[in-house]
This record gives sequence, C-alpha cells and structure tokens, in this order.
Amino acid sequence: MFTTVDHIGFAVRDIEDAIGFYSQAFGVSEWERIAMPERYMVVAATRVGGMLLELIAPTSEDAAFAKYLRERGPGMHHVAYRVDDIVAALAEVKARGVQLIDETPRPGLHNTLVAFLHPKSCQGVLIELVQHQ
Repeated sequence: MFTTVDHIGFAVRDIEDAIGFYSQAFGVSEWERIAMPERYMVVAATRVGGMLLELIAPTSEDAAFAKYLRERGPGMHHVAYRVDDIVAALAEVKARGVQLIDETPRPGLHNTLVAFLHPKSCQGVLIELVQHQ
C-alpha cells in the first residue's frame, strides 16, 4: 500500500523561529512558505533528499492541531506515506480496522490528495496518506 515516505510534519508555534532554527542548526536554507487560511495554518516546506519536511504553525486556535500543540508542545506531528490510490487505501485500512479521521480525501499541498488516520488505531502515530496527482 505505502510506496514511500512522502513527508514528515512538525508542529511549531512560530514559523519564522522554526525556519531560523532549521536554517542555523542544519543548514537548510530554501523554504517555501504556504499560507492555508482555510485551515488556520501556515506551512514552511523544504526538500531533504527526496522527502519533504513540513513545519506547520497555527494562525488561530481554530487550527486542527492547535490543541495538540498547546498540550504537547512543538515536535513531530505526523508521518505521511505516499499511496497510488488514496480512495482504495482508505477503504483497505478501514476494512482492516484502522480508524479514519478523514473518510474522504481532501486537497493537500502541491496538487495532492490527503487523508489522516487516527493515532489511537495506529500505535499512537498520526498517519497521513498522500496521493500525488
């Protein structure tokens, strides 16, 4: 089902501070900033090898992960795996007893479809499925 790790998402409080840290500590200097007002967040993305690294910061308490950030603090938020057919993958994991957060895929970054699986049924890890179009 999984074809590769697509990206890793990190929840951060301040996007500019996080970019500054990754740039200074690890020499990551090229960032794409993506405002997502409909999801109350801003994303900074960069490629590390063939994988995307996402820093995600809420712009409002209405962001889906604002409570997570408030309770747990900044850190790794999710791991995203690429799939060829996200609708089929969702049906397959649901049939295997995995609890879905998203019953149907939604638009993601860079012309993708995404859906999240509940961490309570994934060994405590928030998993995102990603289909590139």
